[in-house]
Amino acid sequence: MKDILEDIVSWKHIEVEQQKQALTPRQLYTKVDRLMEKGIQPHSMRRALTESPCGIIAEFKRKSPSKGWIHPDAEPEEVVPLYACNGAAAISILTDEKYFGGSMDFIQRMRNHPALAEDNACPILRKDFIIDEYQLFQARLIGADAVLLIASALSKQECRMLTGTAHELGLEVLLEMHGEEELDYADLDIDMAGINNRNLGTFHTDVANSFRLAGRLPEEKLRVSESGISQPETIVHLRQAGFRGFLIGETFMREADPGAALKRFLTQTTALLPPAKAHIYP
Repeated sequence: MKDILEDIVSWKHIEVEQQKQALTPRQLYTKVDRLMEKGIQPHSMRRALTESPCGIIAEFKRKSPSKGWIHPDAEPEEVVPLYACNGAAAISILTDEKYFGGSMDFIQRMRNHPALAEDNACPILRKDFIIDEYQLFQARLIGADAVLLIASALSKQECRMLTGTAHELGLEVLLEMHGEEELDYADLDIDMAGINNRNLGTFHTDVANSFRLAGRLPEEKLRVSESGISQPETIVHLRQAGFRGFLIGETFMREADPGAALKRFLTQTTALLPPAKAHIYP
């Protein structure tokens, strides 16, 4: 079967080199240095998930390599603010253009939106296939608070180096694993340990993967289950298995109004949670 991940990573190397031609690493690093001198600090995604009663990471995703366009005419201004206002603990924004219809501009446009401003700070995850520290500096410049690193796309040493650079920039790291052979990556100094229920080689999805691997993750790591979550009952069971973050994209983005879909989902989820964890969203 065709390995989609291999194709994406191969293209990503080409894409990053093209970006370096347009804006050299020296120019990018200088811009980031100036930004950091202003004392602007990213928001903590880990803390947001820890403090949230449901821990939903709502994703802005227009396209999938395996399913094609999901919501081609969606604009971040129409979706992301409603995610933030309707109870999302954090926002994931795809920035890969070729395979996911994303853009780094989407994060830039959302970073200073009133719904995500300081008083209502909602962390933003840059979701992309990061293979070069250059992309981490990009993430800091456009206003991301956290980045995704994918174990199946990186060696453990590469992941360690990228995590260190991310932390130097003030960015948190969500490390994504899928199979047992990748679980030793969780020993790295990451902020969140993600289990992807989607095989990035075949794009087959099965949420049982999170339940299968949950007990193999270090106790001190905040656990995030990614992909394939479509029922509130699944959130309840995953929380019982130790997860505190739940990345959901297609379930919301296939709806005409993703923000309203999130609100309904959260209302149903909170009704199923134990009373001590219940919370009513506007």
